[in-house]
Amino acid sequence: MLSPRFLLLRSTASLTSRSFSRGAVLRQGKAPDMAEGNPLLHVSNVRNRLREIVGASRNWSDHQQAMADRVSLSNMLAKSQSDLPQKRMKDSIVEAHLPLGSNPELREKYLTFHNTVRFGRILEDLDSLAVLISYTHTHNPALKKSPLSLVTALVDKIDMKQHTIYPDCDIKFTGHVTWVGKTSIEAKMHMSQYQNGAYSPILDATFVMVARDPENKRAAYVNSLKPEGPEEEKMFQDGEDNKVRRVELSTASLLKVAPTDEERKIVHGLFLNTLDTKTVSFRSRHLPTNSVWMEDAKLKGLEICHPEERNIFNRIFGGFLMRKAYELGWANACSFGGCRPSLVAVDDILFQKPVEIGSLLLLSSQVCYTQGNHIQVRVHSEVFDPLTRQHNTTNVFHFTFISDRDVPNIIPMTYGESMLYLDGKRHFNQTVDS
Repeated sequence: MLSPRFLLLRSTASLTSRSFSRGAVLRQGKAPDMAEGNPLLHVSNVRNRLREIVGASRNWSDHQQAMADRVSLSNMLAKSQSDLPQKRMKDSIVEAHLPLGSNPELREKYLTFHNTVRFGRILEDLDSLAVLISYTHTHNPALKKSPLSLVTALVDKIDMKQHTIYPDCDIKFTGHVTWVGKTSIEAKMHMSQYQNGAYSPILDATFVMVARDPENKRAAYVNSLKPEGPEEEKMFQDGEDNKVRRVELSTASLLKVAPTDEERKIVHGLFLNTLDTKTVSFRSRHLPTNSVWMEDAKLKGLEICHPEERNIFNRIFGGFLMRKAYELGWANACSFGGCRPSLVAVDDILFQKPVEIGSLLLLSSQVCYTQGNHIQVRVHSEVFDPLTRQHNTTNVFHFTFISDRDVPNIIPMTYGESMLYLDGKRHFNQTVDS
């Protein structure tokens, strides 16, 4: 799962509240702990450790055999959650450093043409960090290899606190487990950047991971979580509330139930606004001023999934999928709005199926809702099998962007597009109006 970045990580048991303290003196965007040579673990060592934990091979030629060997680890799985020791939130704290201010060569991997940071790279690092946090929570020192396959199930939400991420200032990620079910783990992460002598918040992210057996076929139990103190109890309750909210949203999906009365009125109003008053015909549609048909606000892409982008379980790395979806969604929002948009939030990224090595991955982005200078983009990814001609949905991504000017109104023409419009409006309301 871990992305091949020069991300520096410092694991956790020894970390205390000082890990979240602010820096001292600004030196060209270099934080004191990075600029002064404090020992930090390099990401390559973390990747090696993860390979050791699951028994994965560094070489592609040996990788499949290494995964086959994991089958024997199934007897190490707990029969029930009560068989596993309870963990605390501080047991899973991880701090990770991305030294953009200290390492000019690293900066090239994260740099955009406009001298900002590629947010797709940040998504990859967040996904890697969520996996590491989850393995830290479930770590059993008595076992040489973990029998668990921990994979990303959902990106619940990413809220941007600052639109600009500077390419020449060091970045710090901190995070830990905040909620645990029987087979799932919620990890919250915070990203900050060293500016003017202190760390300033950039974003908050919530990921949901699921535990599977060594073959990644069946659910597996994870250690329960014991909150300590009012602050941790609130975090845990927020995790419970998030789970309930996700169930409610799934139940109310427009793919399952009809729109609400208010939503039906919105769709009918959009329809009436597009009727040609001269012909007064249901079949004669007219595009209002400063509007764009939804059909004309699409952008598509194709990725051939090579072994280079595999995770430690021999599937395509979830962070890679997020980066590609984000970059396509951003390009669509940029084309639609006529200027470079900034990300406001990432919401409800659902990983429905894993993507196998060698797959043909089709990505389709759609501007599905606009309001003022905000653009809501939905990216749908599916795997296409050229032999069977079958398409299978793997992921759905939702991104909210903001432009420096008002953008055209997006207008659905068909009933299906109207449902996309309402779904986009729901996600916009969750991220911007909430």
